Amino acid sequence: MKLENRDLSLVFLYDVCLVYHALQVELVHTQFKRAKERLDTSDAELFNDLSYVYGVSIHAKVDPVLLRRLAEKLQLTTIADLKQESLALNELLGDDDRDLGEAIKKMSVVLKKIEDYMQTQNPDVCIPASAKVLTSDEMAKAPVVPDDFRCPISLELMRDPVIVSTGQTYERVFIEKWLKAGHVTCPKTQQKLSSTSLTPNHVIRSLIIQWCEENGVELLKYPAHHGPDNSFCSAKEHARVVDLILKLSSESSDDQRTAAAEIRLLAKCSGDNRVCIAEAGAIPLLAGLLSAVDSQTQEHAVTALYNLSINEHNKDKIVAARAVVGILHVLKRGSMEARENAAATLFSLSVVDANKVIIGEAGAVEPLVLLLDEGSQRGKRDAAAALFNLCIYPGNRGKALKAGVMPTLMGLLKHPQGDMVDEALAILAILSSHPQGKVAIGAAEALPLLVGLIRSGSPSNKENAATILVHLCNSEEQQQQHLAAAQVQGVIGPLCEMTESGTDRGKRKAAQLLGCMHKFLEQQHEARAQAQAQAQALAEQ
Repeated sequence: MKLENRDLSLVFLYDVCLVYHALQVELVHTQFKRAKERLDTSDAELFNDLSYVYGVSIHAKVDPVLLRRLAEKLQLTTIADLKQESLALNELLGDDDRDLGEAIKKMSVVLKKIEDYMQTQNPDVCIPASAKVLTSDEMAKAPVVPDDFRCPISLELMRDPVIVSTGQTYERVFIEKWLKAGHVTCPKTQQKLSSTSLTPNHVIRSLIIQWCEENGVELLKYPAHHGPDNSFCSAKEHARVVDLILKLSSESSDDQRTAAAEIRLLAKCSGDNRVCIAEAGAIPLLAGLLSAVDSQTQEHAVTALYNLSINEHNKDKIVAARAVVGILHVLKRGSMEARENAAATLFSLSVVDANKVIIGEAGAVEPLVLLLDEGSQRGKRDAAAALFNLCIYPGNRGKALKAGVMPTLMGLLKHPQGDMVDEALAILAILSSHPQGKVAIGAAEALPLLVGLIRSGSPSNKENAATILVHLCNSEEQQQQHLAAAQVQGVIGPLCEMTESGTDRGKRKAAQLLGCMHKFLEQQHEARAQAQAQAQALAEQ
């Protein structure tokens, strides 16, 4: 029987460990045969790699190429994967079998080697202590978390469980990130979500609290109500945050800079930290530091606010603290990195519809257009994302056009590397619905570029380019001109292909355009026929 890779990771690793722990040669041969029966020939390399890593000491160096191959073959490519295997090892410790205990110690060494490799390859990743591979002693003492209490996304014990429309329960912060990324399916069942609303699962939460109390597991702090605003910081962590808050309000610029920098890092690494920091009153103080003379303090403050804004409820607190004005000050006058982080903050805040109006009226559009033109690649992307969000509100579209966004967007479309084509097209698709936007796109002679993208762009590029053309061709004043130009550029063939292989929305837009083209060509044919008839009638007189 051939095992799937996900099943292989623990079962096969367990078999290899038992093979090497067996002292009798005959038993080794028997165990090896049993393991080999589970594998097809393509897994021989996996067995050899595991055998080698199992045999080395915990401090010995192992070839990174071997570890990478091993991690990929066993599908242990994330900290969550490693944690799952560690928990599975924990479940094997039910017996007092010394041989089994020794084998599991060796298995932990293999997981530790893979974890060390992953950290070496990506040293910036923030790995929580709870995700570390446990030693056998730690695993023996730690209670096994019931599967129903773990978030299917993070595999961690849930603190704020919520139910999605399919009936599955997830940790709020992780399912919110999933939805924010644009996913419309349930992560576990892959069913399409009928709604993105989240309902607190009070029953599961009560059971988790009861289980924690019975097993001595500390969830640290339980709020009176079950909203996502509540912090789970320990007393020690809370005291540290309070100390940083005091430094933020200090008259010492060094204290302010140091505290803002530390809060920036704390808010980056943990959702609980974001809640704890906000509840402690940091947001108004950070907002006050946005106008600090010291450029580093300013940069730390705006980036800390960005990290805090990842929490949906903190977005409202940041806007309520009148931080938008300060963020715009940084966007206009800060260092380039601070300006880019300010743009990212505005993007995060503008996810909320009401904030689109507030940010636009505060004057954010023009400095964002400027950053889109002169920022680094990351800065351009943050500026584009913020502008896209803001232009969803119709009142901001005219502001973007007045700020001169069109030449910048055309420059991004024509750039030889094409790194920002997706972003530029997405913004143009929104602006093309504005009367002035249609005129500006026509004046910029964008039509040949748009037809070219429909012909050879990515599916999303084709969709947005077709959307822009639909808006242009629905313009009463220039409809005939745009349709004639599109025909000359050879748009009909690519549109026909798009109706067969494009995205769902792209197919609809292509069909709309083809309908417009068909009507236009019929009118042309009728006009020619009428002109010929008139000419013939004149000739016969």
